[in-house]
Amino acid sequence: MDASRELAPFVKQYAVLLSTHRQDGTPVGTPVNIAVEGDHAFIRTFSSAWKVERMRNHPQVEIAPCTVRGRPTGPQIRAHARLLRPGTEENTHAARMLSRKYPVVQGVLVPFAHRLKRDRTLHYEVWPVTDDN
Repeated sequence: MDASRELAPFVKQYAVLLSTHRQDGTPVGTPVNIAVEGDHAFIRTFSSAWKVERMRNHPQVEIAPCTVRGRPTGPQIRAHARLLRPGTEENTHAARMLSRKYPVVQGVLVPFAHRLKRDRTLHYEVWPVTDDN
């Protein structure tokens, strides 16, 4: 499935800057890996990350192409993030997509680090928000 026009720049991107918002509206950027599929994308994080709380309170986020260290390299787009319920087919599909795109990092290292921390792995679906939505 081809990527939507909004997500096309992120298909081959190694990392994106995910900007979530604090209660006062201040954006906080975090570089994350992304796997794009059609009109949506998937990201992964551990359950005790601060961005999880911020996305729960404010699911409107921004994503922008960036370096591994988080320096933006292109324009950002507005998006909506939705937590995928653990154990669902959708969650498993997101994990597979990320593992295929990043076999060493997301297939081995990140799951291993989450197990070491005794933390749960969470997957989010992210889709662009257009002015018509």
